[in-house]
Amino acid sequence: MARVDLIIPVYNEERQLEASVHTLLAWCAGHPEHEWRIVIADNASKDRTLEIARRLEAETGGAVRALHIPVKGRGIALRTAWLTSDADVRAYMDVDLATDIEAIPALVDPIAAGDIDVAFGTRLDPRSERTRGLKREVISRTYVFLLRRLMGLDVSDAQCGFKAISRDAALELVPLVRDNAWFFDSELLWVAQRNGYRLREVPVRWTDDPDTRVRIVHTAIEDLRGIVRLRRHAVPRALRAGGREA
Repeated sequence: MARVDLIIPVYNEERQLEASVHTLLAWCAGHPEHEWRIVIADNASKDRTLEIARRLEAETGGAVRALHIPVKGRGIALRTAWLTSDADVRAYMDVDLATDIEAIPALVDPIAAGDIDVAFGTRLDPRSERTRGLKREVISRTYVFLLRRLMGLDVSDAQCGFKAISRDAALELVPLVRDNAWFFDSELLWVAQRNGYRLREVPVRWTDDPDTRVRIVHTAIEDLRGIVRLRRHAVPRALRAGGREA
């Protein structure tokens, strides 16, 4: 049995946070093979998100942790949550649960068993199922093409909000990632691959959220800037050599 933190980074999510947390709590109760904890990483919300998170923490006796990060940025939320966690496996997912949570074991179990270091969901693998608009589909595929062509990143999807990492890999890799926003995911995978850590894609069932807080064009521009930055700098080296990619 491993201790697993399921981290939900949130910004102004008062409308759906409580329902999503209760859905996850019910799922965790039905999967006793690990010791689960849900961490709500509040990312400088201006609504009642933090209030709701703290109430859920008080009501659940440790099954939920409220973590307040006073600076906005998904990367900084994940950096803070992963580096302050004491869990064996640190995972994260989006608050809308756009990724079917039945894929959690495929994400977490190989890391808990010591078989891989980083697992990440993919919406673009032929085995995946997805419901999304044409605009986001084209942007995602173009972005992955650039990652593969310009950075040599061997993935089919880098930005799916569904990833997990081992304790050791988190402590070794996260400090090497410079981005604090949406490019954090891509940079983490690139640093992990270039340092020889064992990576595995997990095909998922994914449904687009029309109420997403993601600004698609702005995020795409920031991602392109991130690619340019990484191409200009040497690969940051981890303290230890990772294993082979799985």
